[in-house]
Amino acid sequence: EDRYASGFHNERPAVLLIVSRQPGANIIATVDAIQAQLPQLRALLPPSVDMRLVMDRSPVIRATLHEAELTLVLAIALVVLVVLGFLGHWRAALVPSVAIPVVLFGTLALVALMGFSLNTLSLMALIVAAVLVVDDAIVVLENIARHRELGADRWQAAVRGAAEVGATLLSMNVALAVVFVSILFLDDFVERLFREFSLTLVAAMSVSVVVALSLVPMLCARLFVDDAQHASRWQRGSNALFERVRAAYLRTLQACLRRLRWPLLAFVAVIALNAWLFQQVPKGVVPKQDTAQLRGFARGDDGLSFQAMQPKIDAYRKLLLSDPAIEDIIGYIGGSNGVNNAFIMIKMKPLAERKVSSQDVIDRLRARLPKLPGGNLYLWVDQDIRLEGGGSSGQYEFQLLSADMAPLREWAPKVGAALRALPELVDVEAQGEAGMRQVVLDIDREAAARHGVDLKTVANMLNNSFSQRQVATLYDSLNQYRVVMELDPKHTQDPGTLARLQVVDGSGQRIPLSTIASWRYGMAPDRIYHSEQFASIWIQFSLAPGVGLEQATQAINAAMAKLMLPRTVQAKLSGEAGGLDSLRARQLWLVLGATLAVYLVLGILYESFLQPLVILSTLPSAGIGALLALWVFGNELNLIALLGLFLLVGVVMKNTILLVDFALVGERRGLSAHDAVMDAARLRLRPILMTSLAALLGTLPLMLANGEGWELRQPLGIAIVGGLLVSQWLTLYTTPAMYLALARIRAKR
Repeated sequence: EDRYASGFHNERPAVLLIVSRQPGANIIATVDAIQAQLPQLRALLPPSVDMRLVMDRSPVIRATLHEAELTLVLAIALVVLVVLGFLGHWRAALVPSVAIPVVLFGTLALVALMGFSLNTLSLMALIVAAVLVVDDAIVVLENIARHRELGADRWQAAVRGAAEVGATLLSMNVALAVVFVSILFLDDFVERLFREFSLTLVAAMSVSVVVALSLVPMLCARLFVDDAQHASRWQRGSNALFERVRAAYLRTLQACLRRLRWPLLAFVAVIALNAWLFQQVPKGVVPKQDTAQLRGFARGDDGLSFQAMQPKIDAYRKLLLSDPAIEDIIGYIGGSNGVNNAFIMIKMKPLAERKVSSQDVIDRLRARLPKLPGGNLYLWVDQDIRLEGGGSSGQYEFQLLSADMAPLREWAPKVGAALRALPELVDVEAQGEAGMRQVVLDIDREAAARHGVDLKTVANMLNNSFSQRQVATLYDSLNQYRVVMELDPKHTQDPGTLARLQVVDGSGQRIPLSTIASWRYGMAPDRIYHSEQFASIWIQFSLAPGVGLEQATQAINAAMAKLMLPRTVQAKLSGEAGGLDSLRARQLWLVLGATLAVYLVLGILYESFLQPLVILSTLPSAGIGALLALWVFGNELNLIALLGLFLLVGVVMKNTILLVDFALVGERRGLSAHDAVMDAARLRLRPILMTSLAALLGTLPLMLANGEGWELRQPLGIAIVGGLLVSQWLTLYTTPAMYLALARIRAKR
């Protein structure tokens, strides 16, 4: 038994066994395998020993997956309703009802071949895929329905309708696939986070094209009836309503194209508004999740003994167990963290039962923390997705680096005091600010040489006396016992023991340690950290309630500018806080890189330098609605929201390609650019509205999510829904205007 380390579960002492899954292993399968072994392990224990699984992340993960599955089913149902509403017949609605599951099953097969697991991100990709892939089915279905309305029989309509949009579908999906593949090459963290998400979407789009050009025409040919004259009342009503909408749209579009400068000026204004909104929306890295698990770190003053630390931990345990939202706590004192530190894991009750978020629980616990001299308790919500780093006593880290420890010891207390003075931060803790009391042993090397004593002999003697050295292991049929050699504890607490220690000299005689050494008292950190080959001191902190990470980093940078650190000391944010600074610098490159990749691919497909600009002109319109929605709802522009922007660009870009392709076909038939784009707008308005409304309603469950795991899904939904509500109406006017403007430039060349 190690007297300087002890574990606990709630109010009882405990031995903790922490099991971590191997890299690449499925966490649900790992938990199930452990659960299956527990009955056998319990059978080996005496009745007085209770073995239980206390911390288990799988219930929250299972609930999150269940919520994502329900969201997926709801999204598919809403998409089918859109088709039913526009085309007005159950036979037409049956086509996407069959096509979407076929695409999803095919996608799951490819996901399994790639070795991916069905997790929160890949399920979120399937939800988005259900929206994106139905675009292809809707485009083919609507075009076939248009040919039926023109008098073609169901077989001719199926063949002509699919052939007419086949190249367009390929262009749409290649351009969108390039967006998701390109972002994987721009950043290591983004690649690791979104690899499964992006490749799942690319797999879905690949299957979608095949299904849209094979299964959908076949279903239309089989399900549509030859007698197209007997339209239902719903069909007649929906067609009449759509014709009124289309007539109003074409009148307003004609007016805009006659005054071409106005839509182009609106396009420039949209770009300026995007830049302004980008500055206003707060930035973040990843959304903070409510994982129903907290982590705590109790820290005592440097030099505090193990015995003095235990009453403080008992007081903190009493506080935690008194909160009605907490179900279990486990932890340990000592060990590798040091005898004056304790690590605590806190299991929350289910969200439906506790009714408050984990962060709210932390805030009320922080207000009730007992004021114990020499002790502090730091709490934060454990996260599934986090950057490297993350301090032992806080969510975020600030780092001081120097080639020498002396300036670090001088400036660490000053930096710590400056950060504690910021109202945006709480739980600021600097490692090694005060240092701990130490006994420094000075060896007189000349005296040691005269007596034939080397330093290894002295080190072994001190090791045997003070460090709990394991010298043997005893085994029986069920257990093993370590034999530890040390001085009696009453002697290890008094530095005066050094005066009574003896070492063996070169002749084999014992001489007092004081013969060759002297000792003195001092203050120093118990360990020295290094980072980037420099000595470093870490300062951990958490955010005050209602404060965002970007706001906190701006306050920290302002405080450091006032402090004026010397050149010998480098200060920087690290971990997730440092990741925000680098992400801010990378966000622009992420967007520009994806845009350049799409431009090159579209340039190859259209064999033109100008034509891709019409399609890329939709990007500002796509961004304005998403940024505005994030700003209004108080969300951060983090990686998940940025992914929503890319998805939104994909939906808008696919609709633009649909319009541009038909306009080019019109020009090849001899129409002027003006007449061609007007004809394309007339023919393609219905599929554009159908795909936009399907995408909007399909992602609406993500925006309204409030169950387990909603924190990851909601920013994605807000970005897509907000963007579609604004951008699609803008692009219906700016895209034809841009097409006509570039056509006039082409005519002058």
